[in-house]
Amino acid sequence: MSDATEGEGAVGSGEVRDAFGTVLADGDDVTLVKSVKVSGGGGATLKVGTKVRGIRLIEDGVGDHDIDARIPGVGRLQLKSSVVKRAN
Repeated sequence: MSDATEGEGAVGSGEVRDAFGTVLADGDDVTLVKSVKVSGGGGATLKVGTKVRGIRLIEDGVGDHDIDARIPGVGRLQLKSSVVKRAN
């Protein structure tokens, strides 16, 4: 095995990083760093600073979405790791 896949990102290396490069894990709490428009039923907008508890990392997300989350008042949805940061 070689390190030829180093630039492949989250899918190739098995680790998912947030917008600031911190490695995320199942069960982490994250905070949105960018407003997210939710398409579909209701069309809500998630504001910057919204805290999401207990995320689940997924590999088979739609497009490049790699986080499965449940947000109170919105329900279940998938997020990109580039719009979240790990909460302390």
